[in-house]
Amino acid sequence: MRLAFVSFETVHHRDSETNQRFRTILELLAAAGHDVHCYCSGFWAGDEPTYEHENVTYHAVSTGPEARSSFLARLPFVLAAANPDVIHASAQPPGQVLAARVGATLARTPLVVEWYGDDGIPETRWTRLAAGRPDGIITPSELVSTRTQEIGADGDAVGIVPNPIDCDRIQDVEPGADVDVIYARRLDDGANLESLLLGLAELRDRDWQATVIGDGPDRDRYERLASDLRIDERVTFRGDLELDERIAAYRGAHVFAQTAEHCVFPTEMLWALASGCVGIVEYHANSSAHELVEGWERGFRTTSEDELAEAILAAGDLECREYDDRFADYDGSAVAEQYLERYRTLQEKHGLL
Repeated sequence: MRLAFVSFETVHHRDSETNQRFRTILELLAAAGHDVHCYCSGFWAGDEPTYEHENVTYHAVSTGPEARSSFLARLPFVLAAANPDVIHASAQPPGQVLAARVGATLARTPLVVEWYGDDGIPETRWTRLAAGRPDGIITPSELVSTRTQEIGADGDAVGIVPNPIDCDRIQDVEPGADVDVIYARRLDDGANLESLLLGLAELRDRDWQATVIGDGPDRDRYERLASDLRIDERVTFRGDLELDERIAAYRGAHVFAQTAEHCVFPTEMLWALASGCVGIVEYHANSSAHELVEGWERGFRTTSEDELAEAILAAGDLECREYDDRFADYDGSAVAEQYLERYRTLQEKHGLL
């Protein structure tokens, strides 16, 4: 299948969750043998119009100080000339969705929009217009799906595809040291690590060890809080770790605690759950993390530090695991197939199959 992806900005321009998600999709589908092209603002040195990376061909639709306006003006004609089977655009900036819609009409092919939402979904005239133009919208969670529909997306057009993990990679990593509770996230003002530390402090008369993975501007504050709560000798702050090191830590841990206030999809928690951890999620209106544990016997949803402490105690009665095949449907190959199924459905509706 020849696939045309559209994103003025890529992870090569700026490292964000949205751009990481988009790159992952490109590379998953390219690895599956599809002809994947990304139409973007040029980010590479030299005058070459294309750049090859991980079996993906990047096309510079525009460059220079007027890149965005020229990108939007040229995009419809570039897409029409590319003759793709499907056009798949990022929702940000919304203007590119409208330009991609024109391109899809000229190319007589379906338009899919990827709406990740880590930068929020502002309700503006442009986002409302963008929400109503695609043949299909893909979001990472119910949280984002609901928000796209609130700004005008057709509920029948919106689907959910999670972030992928690599189940083979998990099983290839040796488990790390045993630990009772683990937390992993960038330690900034949205981490809400204090909820976990306060919950653990309620259990200071119990025997436990906890690990915190991640770094950030609020790390010192959290370390001081652990000291003030007199649990610093039992909470180890390990800083940033490579993925294999994190997987090893998860395979050795019993509980993964997710307390962050903002999360469009809990990717790190998913790695931990597939690595055998029991999941404990503190519910927040702007987080989708609870969606991963609803209706699951090894998952707990809490709303306070007291409930979190009780959930940690209850989790102690569950068996220790180093891998959980319940999450095999989140493997990259399965996620790629979910995208392809949606493309084929839209092609069929357009009479292209």
